[in-house]
Amino acid sequence: MIALLAGILFGAGLAVSGMMQPEKVIGFLDITGNWDASLMLVMGGALAVFTPGYHFLVRRRKNAFNGEQIQLPAPKGIDPQLMVGALIFGSGWGLAGICPGPAIAMTTLNGWPVFAFIAAMLSGMRLAGCWIRRCEGIQTIPTDATTSSS
Repeated sequence: MIALLAGILFGAGLAVSGMMQPEKVIGFLDITGNWDASLMLVMGGALAVFTPGYHFLVRRRKNAFNGEQIQLPAPKGIDPQLMVGALIFGSGWGLAGICPGPAIAMTTLNGWPVFAFIAAMLSGMRLAGCWIRRCEGIQTIPTDATTSSS
């Protein structure tokens, strides 16, 4: 129930702030033309709510409110996979003006172009998963030339 309410609140926030309008996002990314700073204000507002909430409610807690253990991911360095993923994500965001979260919320408003975006996004996620599994498989191959299967 909490996840449903959070999703409804998130979708409402996207709708009210205009972030389900791709032209608004593209306007923010167009720094040399008619720049629209409203996305920066939306992000700043989100950080203003999230930062104290995280600092006082999550960071020091060992267990969630329901008693389950909180498992935060371990910090990792910046690696080539992260850089390539960020470049692809940013390029898609800049070209389409749509982010994955708003894309889901936009399905009821914008029709087939959003479904095409979601299909392309899911295809890219699938390809990335295949690529990662392929790279992990390559890394686990023995590199010792003296190893033989005789």
